[in-house]
Amino acid sequence: MSKGRIFITLCALGAAGGSIYIIPYIKYVFYDQQLNVMGISNAQSGLLLTVFAITAIVLFIPGGLMADKFNSKKLIIVSLLGTTILTFIYAFTLSYHLSLVIWAGLGVTTATTFWSGFIKTIDFIGEEKDSGKVFGIYYAMNGIFAAIINSIALKVSTVASTEKAGFFAALIVIGASTLISAVLVVIFLDQSKVQEEIDRRASNETGVTLNDDSFKLGDIKEVMKMPSVYALALLDFVAYSLYSSASYFTPYLTDVIGLTPSESGVYAIIRTYLFMLLAPIGGLMCDKILKKSARWFMIAWTVVAVLIFGVTKIPGDASATFASIYTLLPAAFTMAVYGVCFSIIRELHIPAKVLGTAIGLASIFAWLPDLFMHTMFGVWLDKYGNGGYSRIFIYLIIIAVVGILVSFLVRRKDAHYSADQQLS
Repeated sequence: MSKGRIFITLCALGAAGGSIYIIPYIKYVFYDQQLNVMGISNAQSGLLLTVFAITAIVLFIPGGLMADKFNSKKLIIVSLLGTTILTFIYAFTLSYHLSLVIWAGLGVTTATTFWSGFIKTIDFIGEEKDSGKVFGIYYAMNGIFAAIINSIALKVSTVASTEKAGFFAALIVIGASTLISAVLVVIFLDQSKVQEEIDRRASNETGVTLNDDSFKLGDIKEVMKMPSVYALALLDFVAYSLYSSASYFTPYLTDVIGLTPSESGVYAIIRTYLFMLLAPIGGLMCDKILKKSARWFMIAWTVVAVLIFGVTKIPGDASATFASIYTLLPAAFTMAVYGVCFSIIRELHIPAKVLGTAIGLASIFAWLPDLFMHTMFGVWLDKYGNGGYSRIFIYLIIIAVVGILVSFLVRRKDAHYSADQQLS
């Protein structure tokens, strides 16, 4: 696939990935608006993501099997269309109890039929040596499209006559974005080229060309015995925990610093989406400068831990501008890792034949934060008020340290693997 074709394909996939997760994580930008319009608490907001996570976790392995057996392009399109339908249902009802069902449905459309096949597709768009660059470009496109969509949604929400009308208008914009993304994937994703790369790598690994019937259900046991899969799970758990927790800087800026919800929403768009433009820098660090993803992870997460500790030391009389800008810093480094977190696959040496299933299994652990973290944070905020933020930030520092340690172990094992390959 030519460089131009790869870029266009990554743009289409960026639109898909940038739009499909906006609704399940709507509170990243519209935290206060969602609570006010629906009349729910912080804990109830967290429970929505818990329901979403339970559904996703239960269905990740079936989703991985589907990614190894079926046409990923069709799975991506079905996922986008399904998410569009659920978004419009949510917009026209805004019922909390129905939303619990909708968030479970989103777990199906974004995990079962989407996630594993989507990540596998990105991994096989370019050559293996360019994995960091490909994922970096993808997440940059993801961030651009997500920022544009959320900016439009935030704008239409502020010009509406009431907060409820504004939130409804924002949801319609988001629903339209997943529909448009489905059209872009239909036009620009060439599944045959992706399959050629899958076959090429599988042939290099096994000596035979992979075909649709080559995967056996029993290979799940093989995948579950791979330590590298659990390393991937832990690293993704760390990356996702730090990325997902960025949403709590939004209410932090309104509750502690004193910004308005719309002002805090602007910073949320920068922090959560525009900073995905830093993903290519992460790719550059992985591919060209440090040569290994694990090295970049160790450095970046050390910086993140130090910066989050700094948030806990911001004085109460600090200016709103200073505090707001400072909260962008840990998010910046987090995004430069999160955007290339799957580039670590090449250093884990997982066979192409079972990569989709491996991603599905790892994602069970990677998405565990959604199972408990948001509800836990919500309980802390409801119980301790602004004091809950200190507990949140300490928890995140511990998570970053875990990431540093696992990255070190991956780097050491990869070095041993490379040494063995040179001797053989």
